[in-house]
Amino acid sequence: MAALRLPAELWLRIFSYLPWRDKLRMRCTCSHFRSLLDDSSALWRGFSVLLQDLSRYNRRFWRSLARWQVRVVRLRAAGKKDLQLLCSRLPLLDALCLDRWMEREVRELQVLGRLQRLSLTSGCTPLSKLDFLVPLSDQLTQLTLCNVQLTCPPAHLLAAVTQLRRLTSLQLHHDGSLRIRTLCGVLGHLSQLRHLSWTMITYKTLPQDFFGPAHLPDGAAALQLSHLQLLNYDAVVTQDVLQPLSRLQSLSVLHLYSVPGPTCHLQTWLTSLPELSCLSVHGGHPLAAYADFLPPSLLSLTLSVDLQPEDLQVVSARAPGLEHLHLEPWGSSSSLIKLLPRLFPHLKTLAIRHHGVSEEDFLLLQELKHLHTVEILDVYHRPNPKEPSWVLYEPSPHLLQLTCKLEEHTNRRVQVITYSRKNVLSCDCT
Repeated sequence: MAALRLPAELWLRIFSYLPWRDKLRMRCTCSHFRSLLDDSSALWRGFSVLLQDLSRYNRRFWRSLARWQVRVVRLRAAGKKDLQLLCSRLPLLDALCLDRWMEREVRELQVLGRLQRLSLTSGCTPLSKLDFLVPLSDQLTQLTLCNVQLTCPPAHLLAAVTQLRRLTSLQLHHDGSLRIRTLCGVLGHLSQLRHLSWTMITYKTLPQDFFGPAHLPDGAAALQLSHLQLLNYDAVVTQDVLQPLSRLQSLSVLHLYSVPGPTCHLQTWLTSLPELSCLSVHGGHPLAAYADFLPPSLLSLTLSVDLQPEDLQVVSARAPGLEHLHLEPWGSSSSLIKLLPRLFPHLKTLAIRHHGVSEEDFLLLQELKHLHTVEILDVYHRPNPKEPSWVLYEPSPHLLQLTCKLEEHTNRRVQVITYSRKNVLSCDCT
């Protein structure tokens, strides 16, 4: 009865601060809250669901998803009738991830008339043809093919992909079986492409025209590509090869080997990309090998590499305006956290591990005056020291205490996140 006395606008304001799981829990408490939540589609903007065996869901379930205006679905082991059911139950659906699919189901995707973002992962059968993409060519803006066995010739793949003229994002991850000499043909046809993620396992030396003509004709525009992600990278590259990428703003490199070769190719990349604002590096050479080459324009940095405290000193000098830092060193991070307020005073978001970090050092983060989000990457604990194999993947009482203290000391300016924000359309490669 006390809840009924408060205006609906106040409850909706409170609900707007809750994560998805807590909103779902509040729905289950009483019919009043369920009605408030279901009647406000704005509270569910961006909400996505994982579905499997659609026969389990009743009309009430589908009605709730429709009222929330759900647009993003991850569907496992789908059949032809499942896609038709999705189309009828969720008329606003525009993003779909098919997981553990078979080729005959993929060919029915054209029934989804509003589909703009498509992800195919972990196929149960090989794809012999890609003609199912042709009916979607006027609507697809994002395409992901991951852990997909392709039996069609590379030329057929390229011909199908290059027809997707509205494509702004392309991810193609494979096991090395796909051998394409250059990406020049793909990038030349997809004029609206901004994001590209590509497996590099078969490339040892990138040819001069890998991304495009090394020397552009007078008046010709450089590629509009703004984000490039390279998986299993260990290829030799020159500045001439990278010349068409002069406008690149974000680079993500996941190295093939944890023990790198004698040459650090990242040095060439970093000296060739004057407008780079976001860099993500996983594996490869220690940070010391390329820290001196970081561009001053850098605002976001992700490091999952071997690094030392003195390396962060170099990063601070090279990129003094850094605003976003994801720090996941191969060794312990306990000696690094206390350095961050002094080295990177402009940080707005921070992702770190907390195990081994003292409470005193952790609370020093309150000195970062612009910080608003801290993400904890190692959210697990062992509740019984005598049973080290017993691990709970949830915040420990100690972590919850630290979280409360940091939020209180910053007057709730800083939010500490202890849960994953993984995009339902993304694959597991990254």
